[in-house]
Amino acid sequence: MTRSCVCGSDLHLYHGLVPDTRVGTTFGHEFTGVVEQVGSSVQNLKAGDHVLVPFNIFCGSCFFCQKELYSNCHNVNPQSSATGAIYGYSHTTGGYDGGQAEYVRVPMADVGPTVIPSDMDVDDAVLLTDAFPTGYQAAEMGAIEKGDTVVVFGAGPVGLFAAKSAWLMGAGRVIVVDHVEYRLEFAQRWAPCEIVNFKDVRDMAMHLKGMTEGLGPDVCIDAVGAEAAGNALQSLTGVKLKLQGGAATVLHWCINAVRKGGTVSIVGVYGPTFNAVPIGNAVNKGLTLRMNQASVKRHLPRLIEHIQAGRVKPSEIITHRIPMEEVADAYHIFSSKLDNCIKPVLIPPSH
Repeated sequence: MTRSCVCGSDLHLYHGLVPDTRVGTTFGHEFTGVVEQVGSSVQNLKAGDHVLVPFNIFCGSCFFCQKELYSNCHNVNPQSSATGAIYGYSHTTGGYDGGQAEYVRVPMADVGPTVIPSDMDVDDAVLLTDAFPTGYQAAEMGAIEKGDTVVVFGAGPVGLFAAKSAWLMGAGRVIVVDHVEYRLEFAQRWAPCEIVNFKDVRDMAMHLKGMTEGLGPDVCIDAVGAEAAGNALQSLTGVKLKLQGGAATVLHWCINAVRKGGTVSIVGVYGPTFNAVPIGNAVNKGLTLRMNQASVKRHLPRLIEHIQAGRVKPSEIITHRIPMEEVADAYHIFSSKLDNCIKPVLIPPSH
């Protein structure tokens, strides 16, 4: 391992919100590393290659992989009817150990890992394993048209990349919603975008409609997921009592705020149980709802091009580089939003 990130979805495991997360599991699904050994059937990699590894594990040949739905691979998590396989996550995603370790076993190595271009910084490359592609796909699923107003809920790494990607796709206006002031200030400066602190807002749907001539934004993106703050009842039932698959606060905001005929894009992580969402409002407003785990491999050629052209510098969001042996501190800092933390990256002791 040369780099490994702590992701916001790792915090869902850390906080006990994802079923079948077992004692002894090695977390971590965003990592880069140098190949030490290859199996007898691996043809595309050799020892010494420095690679980035998408968080999805996929076979490359099944019905879904042929459609480039790599996060929905049918062969790597056969006991699940909904979820593909992910490194270092719950056993609902296959039970594969992850990359917050010195060494990682990488299955399906001929189709997953990508050799890092020689002119790319490893700190940029590690963000191509999940955060940047997920934010990019969030914007892509929004079907953004030139001049659209896009609202991104969540000013964490994925939300930041969704906001940045919205501009790349032609948005005319980008608004980021969060409640942590330093994250909003970072988003305003880095994305760049307009910001809304939901602690200052009584009714999110009405507030956003007020910012958009009474119509509502064209696209709303949920880059928060199960641990959304902002509604006490949702937090009680979804986070504390676990009666639903996380707090559906942002899903409500998205559906109720977006304009009629608009699009809601969901990349925030929720548990596998049900969520109480206003689906009737979505039907009556004629909304398009799109969602999935990011198919990282599909996006890599375009995102590498954006980085090499200087349009995006992913590593600019990294605020903390923490030695692997201090991983517990990384989780504490990120979870508690200490020291203005945006994105923590774990590094080997020698670095």
